[in-house]
Amino acid sequence: MCNRYEAPPRSQIELEWAARQVVEQDWDKVLFPRGRGAFIRRTRDDSGYSRELVTGQWGLIPWFAKEAKLPYQTNNARSEELAAKASFKMPWARGQRCIIPAETFDEPYWGPYDAQFKKCEWWRFRRADGRPWGLAGLWNTWTDKATGEVHESYTMLTINADGHPLMGRMHKNELDPKTKKPLPLEQQDKRSVIPIEPADVDAWLAGTQQEAQALLRLAPVEIFDARAVGAQE
Repeated sequence: MCNRYEAPPRSQIELEWAARQVVEQDWDKVLFPRGRGAFIRRTRDDSGYSRELVTGQWGLIPWFAKEAKLPYQTNNARSEELAAKASFKMPWARGQRCIIPAETFDEPYWGPYDAQFKKCEWWRFRRADGRPWGLAGLWNTWTDKATGEVHESYTMLTINADGHPLMGRMHKNELDPKTKKPLPLEQQDKRSVIPIEPADVDAWLAGTQQEAQALLRLAPVEIFDARAVGAQE
């Protein structure tokens, strides 16, 4: 899962994804859950195909929400559960897919299991080619029935990363409750964000659900530039 990322500037987003913002709004430079971030979706009022840049809450507000401020986290969504999870199944079924632009994202690295190793080390992830990340997400528009206020929101998709040479090393090892030792990898659930490559953006935003499903996959390790946050200072 991801709980912190940095957004690129507007000029870079517009250049990279050819997306225009109909209503100009600012977003947070550093994003945490429930912060305001930028995302790109297929333009809603275009009978053809174009992309629009939207600002909304990082934490999808589902149709059944009673208020915009949710008591639970929806900033990440497990891609394997999109068709079943109440909060995400309608956006997924309706093709409400988006691209989340990110300069970097952070993940906690706990290292190999060691009973003495109690604290994590934060790692920062960039693309090796210097381009911004375009991360897979879902969006939703929710209207407050009491006030009529319209809220845009989005969630970042994740996928199982067990065995991935890089992403499979992130997050704390899940321990067997009896032995207090790490569970076998096949019994853990390491997670990774899902980068959408530039050539696949149109298929992700406007393709069929089957085409989009095929893009829910781990990225090759070669595209990552990852290192401890302290090593990048």
